[in-house]
Amino acid sequence: MSAFLLFALILALLVLRQPLTVILIAAIAYVHMVWGHGYLDYIIEDMWTSLNKELILSVPLFLLCGAVMTEGTAARRLVRIVRAFTAPTRGGLGVAAIISCAVFAAISGSSIVTMIAVGSVLYPAMKEAGYTNRFALGTVVSGGTLGIIIPPSIPLILYGLVTETSIVDLFLAGILPGLVLIGLMTAYAIWANRHQPPQMMDWAELRTALREGIWAALFPVILLGGIYSGFYSPTESAAVALIYALIIEFFVHREMTLAKYFNVVTETAKLGGALFPLIAVALSLNLVLTEYRVPAQMVELVGAWIDSPLAFILTINLLLLVVGAFMTTNEAILILGPILMPVAQAYGFHPVHFGIIMIVNLEIGYLTPPVGMNLMVALVTFRQKFAELVISVLPYIAVMVIGLIVITAVPWLSLGLL
Repeated sequence: MSAFLLFALILALLVLRQPLTVILIAAIAYVHMVWGHGYLDYIIEDMWTSLNKELILSVPLFLLCGAVMTEGTAARRLVRIVRAFTAPTRGGLGVAAIISCAVFAAISGSSIVTMIAVGSVLYPAMKEAGYTNRFALGTVVSGGTLGIIIPPSIPLILYGLVTETSIVDLFLAGILPGLVLIGLMTAYAIWANRHQPPQMMDWAELRTALREGIWAALFPVILLGGIYSGFYSPTESAAVALIYALIIEFFVHREMTLAKYFNVVTETAKLGGALFPLIAVALSLNLVLTEYRVPAQMVELVGAWIDSPLAFILTINLLLLVVGAFMTTNEAILILGPILMPVAQAYGFHPVHFGIIMIVNLEIGYLTPPVGMNLMVALVTFRQKFAELVISVLPYIAVMVIGLIVITAVPWLSLGLL
């Protein structure tokens, strides 16, 4: 019953739209009061212990790296390469938008950064080429969500932190599900434009795009190749990524200036200043939950109501789809990750597979009103009516739900590369 009341407290505070930090501190205080005999002074000590992890350094480094590449010209150069390759395909610009989002997601690690970087280039290009506004809008807004499943992904890092799951395993696990979603989105883009005549391959444009964008195109190879080969850790890879981004933007592309870099660092520091207190509180919550065996009580509670893995995962998928509509991905992971993962394990789900299921659910939440983050950002970025945005992403939501069903039903997609 105490575990149920904890979950009810969190939901009540969410409904009341309290700040995430308040919700997490309230949850920690409740755990200490109920299971820890009221020792609230341990909260600060737990927060310090939680932040004393090398892996956390990768988060600000990846954030800064993505900001540098976005402020420079890497995104535009990558989009030009992909656009040249997909030109002969029906709906080629739509396909280019989806693949460009996937490639840039491997650099930025962020859905919103990916949507803005690619959408600012390809959304006007699609409208100019005669694509409908709804298709162009839905494609760039939905394609941007690939930023949270394609590694290196900041949400995957946060899930690994709060559940103590291997980040390298999570990065590997995101590859095949990411390809499934890319394939489904691409198939829809081609089908939706099946009556549009394809263009001829422009070999001169392709050569020029490759020549001017080769350094940006090598970025995912250097970054992910080093991680998966074991040459460097995820944290070291974030440092390598940042150094590489600075070198090509300052000395190769020569688009970055000290003034621009100062602004990039300032904005990234503001984002980190908002994110790191949340991480500290969330990780300290994870510590006290584990210490007082709260997940074990949650397993017993859920087991009394749900008697099969199928019923459990259907319930969790519905819960996460609703949560994703009202919370950001990072908030949902920090609050629900340490609570739900042990329960999922008790029903036989691998922590890595469950992590991917959770991320894909929350990825769909980026497109779901009323608080879908991509919708909110697109509202300002592309200056469209909210109703138009919602209608434009509906086909992609349907496609992604199909992908979610496949990823949930076929664990090999998440675990096959481990």
